[in-house]
Amino acid sequence: MDADERLVGALKEAGIDFVCWLPCSLLSRTISLLEEDEDVRTVRVSREEEGVGICAGAWMAGREPALIMQNSGLGNSINALCSLNLTYNVPILLVMSHRGYLDEDIPAQVPMGKVAPKVIEVMNLHLHFIEDVEELDRIPSAWRTAKAAREPVAVFLSPRLWG
Repeated sequence: MDADERLVGALKEAGIDFVCWLPCSLLSRTISLLEEDEDVRTVRVSREEEGVGICAGAWMAGREPALIMQNSGLGNSINALCSLNLTYNVPILLVMSHRGYLDEDIPAQVPMGKVAPKVIEVMNLHLHFIEDVEELDRIPSAWRTAKAAREPVAVFLSPRLWG
């Protein structure tokens, strides 16, 4: 099984059944696999904060939501995460490709790649770094933490997962 198949398996094992997503070259196959899966409802969104809001609504409707995006989009979602999820205790699993820190080809990704973990820390959220395929089995635990704490939990996926 490759990284994308393992990631989808870990999300499903966690009970994730609703996924909002934004395009990401690293996560494109994961997204395709999720869209093909009849057990997972997927919604493509235009902006990260839109995904936060839709995932919050999905949680309130009894779904188990995740938002898939690049960590560069974290900055776009801060206000929604703080004013909605943290204020009203709404869990969400933030699954992010960690761009801008490891052999990044796109210079614009580098600044947010450096500060994104610190942003999560300042928000007082749990953060899981996944560096290799074997660590993807930590995703169900991350989602359990989000539900128990009733707050967002972030998972940063290293580009190493894809080679």
